[in-house]
Formats: sequence, structure tokens, C-alpha cells
Amino acid sequence: MRILIIGCGRVGSGLARSLSLQGHTIVAVDKDPGAFARLGPAFKGKTLVGVGFDRDVLIQAGIERADGLAAVTASDEANIIIGRLATQVFHVPRVVARLYDPLKADIYRRLGLQTITPITWGINRIAEMLSYAPLSTIATLGAGNVDIVEAEVPPTLAGRMVRDLAVPAEVHVISITRNGSSFLPTMGAVLQEGDIVHLAVLGGSIDRVRSLLSLG
Repeated sequence: MRILIIGCGRVGSGLARSLSLQGHTIVAVDKDPGAFARLGPAFKGKTLVGVGFDRDVLIQAGIERADGLAAVTASDEANIIIGRLATQVFHVPRVVARLYDPLKADIYRRLGLQTITPITWGINRIAEMLSYAPLSTIATLGAGNVDIVEAEVPPTLAGRMVRDLAVPAEVHVISITRNGSSFLPTMGAVLQEGDIVHLAVLGGSIDRVRSLLSLG
């Protein structure tokens, strides 16, 4: 994939290095030439000095042929402009904008711009770690809308069925690990004490999972 990274700070440079190592074609854009030092000598992509919301700069970076773009500058306003230009003007298939302000992130998410909000994500993860120790989040999908969580089946649920842990549009059991082997369960599969279940959980429904697992 050809991916543009707009903003080469700690997040942008780390993202550029990671995607480059995966074999993607990366163009990193930043208005500060010194920012590219963060990429290190192993970075195989290209760099471009310029303002990320300047159309000419974006065209020079190859946005017209881009498969994806990440707007991760230090400015929410700049990231919004870049994200909307990428989606509405240049029709880039995959666009993600980092926004620090949760309110702005929610507004623009509703308008179709995929956003990542470090503050909201951090609050949710810390609260979960402090309050729901028996549950472990192993992945977060999209803009934090869905979490993949892991939990051990307690004795109180042994003999119950997978359907007892499912809540339509909120909680889905996606796999069970038993005696070192994992499988995709049917709704009628019987749970055993000590099973490790992996669940896809809608953001905000973690308390529902805790209740279903009788963990509190």
C-alpha cells in the first residue's frame, strides 16, 4: 500500500517506521525538516517538507495515488482539514485523523471521518485496568468502538452455553481456548471452568461483560 503520514512527531515517525518495515510505500510529510531525524537510518520511505493541509504539498506527496493517509500533526484543526481533504477531495480509501479533543472527534466521526482520540482511549483503558482486573483487553478496533477482551470462565458459568454470554449488537464470543487449543464456538457450545474466552465488545459495554461473567 502507498500511505501518507502527515506529521512526523513521535506518533507519526513511529507509524512511518512500522509501516515501512511491513513493506508499505511510505511518504512522511512535516513542515519541520528536523522532524525526519526521528525516522532513523532504517526508514526506506520518502520525506517531504511542507504544510500538510496545502493541496500542492499533498499532490506532490502522491495523495492522488494513495491507498491510505494518517493525519497525526500536533494540531486538531490541521488534522481535521487534512482528513477532510483526503476523504472528500482526493477520495483516499483509508483515512485516519488523530484528535486530542474528544468532542471534536465525536463530531467528525459522525461526519464520516475516522478518528483516534488518545485521551478517550487512555481514560477507558486505565479505568478498565483499575476496575475490571479479571478482564484483559488484547486489541482495540477502529476508533475504540470495539474491544477484543479475554477472560477466564468462572465456576459459576461452567455448563452454561455460549449464547448466555452473547448480547446482540453488544457482546459476541469469537473464540474459546481450552487445554491449549482454540476453536470458534457455536452458540450452543458448552462452557467449561477454566476456558479462556475472547469476546468482541462494543465500547461502553464492558460492564455488561463483567456482569455476564459474574465477576463482581
